[in-house]
Amino acid sequence: MTTLRRIAAVATGALLFVACGSDTTSKTLSGYELDPAPSVGALSLPEASNGDADFTFKAADGRLLIVYFGYTSCPDVCPTTLAEVKKAFKQLGDAADKVDVAMATIDPNRDTGEIITGYVQSFIPGAHALRSEDPAQLESVAAAFGASYSVTTAADGQIDVSHSAGMYVVDPSGTVVLTWPFGIPADGIATDLEILFDRSAK
Repeated sequence: MTTLRRIAAVATGALLFVACGSDTTSKTLSGYELDPAPSVGALSLPEASNGDADFTFKAADGRLLIVYFGYTSCPDVCPTTLAEVKKAFKQLGDAADKVDVAMATIDPNRDTGEIITGYVQSFIPGAHALRSEDPAQLESVAAAFGASYSVTTAADGQIDVSHSAGMYVVDPSGTVVLTWPFGIPADGIATDLEILFDRSAK
């Protein structure tokens, strides 16, 4: 091999090394970070899946908490969102064991404790089902996250529910470190969680 070819080979190898070595650091978040980040650690809702004990919005040490506001009669948005979380957990493998999920129903009149628990745990076994019969409490908690919703009953008895469809990631300090808009795919969820865990390990 000539000297020129040796130099070219070494240069090519160096470029390949740089490209491969940058893979783990080039990931970007699919969700967005609010500034200032909402603090929700002082808030709580009754946990229907745990005898209505107060559920505080803080992840346990070394863990992350995903919070979602929805309802079980939702025809498309809620099941689609939870299905993507379920797929993301499969992609994460063992790392998913460090992530908790809590769903708060915005339709407590129809979503009994048993119904909301069965619903969210059909997607994520062991997920926390939250249900408050105090409208003011539920509204204030949702607003603290940046979520909104409306439940109205028409003259014919038809119930109309609308709600923001984002998900929220909370750390052990009770800070909302990331917000996911509706439509984020499982790949984005899994990658974002990996990035957040990498950050916390540094």
